[in-house]
Amino acid sequence: MSEHEDDPHIHVVKNVTQAGAAYRTVITSMFGRAIDSPSIVTTGCGLRVRYVMTATHPDKVTCLACREHAQHEHLRLADRIERLSRGPGSPVASDRGSAAAQHLRDLARRFAPPG
Repeated sequence: MSEHEDDPHIHVVKNVTQAGAAYRTVITSMFGRAIDSPSIVTTGCGLRVRYVMTATHPDKVTCLACREHAQHEHLRLADRIERLSRGPGSPVASDRGSAAAQHLRDLARRFAPPG
């Protein structure tokens, strides 16, 4: 049972950049073992809700605090990827790092709260 059973909003999980099917697929391919989604998660706004009340797509998230959290986390990851891909000996080519960072910045822009 979540703390906020009557909350009608759709949230993002706190570790939004590590959420969703794509992340689980990467983990599964690395370890050869599927991971289960938790039933209750902590969200970007700090609530604990049922996992089914979260989304990874910006157009589905209705909690404004979670949208801000997701925007910030995607921008932070974009900066980190870009910085690391430019370093000497990076396993990721600079142009691929820049493309990944741009994708994350576009996603962050879509998470920006309306207004």
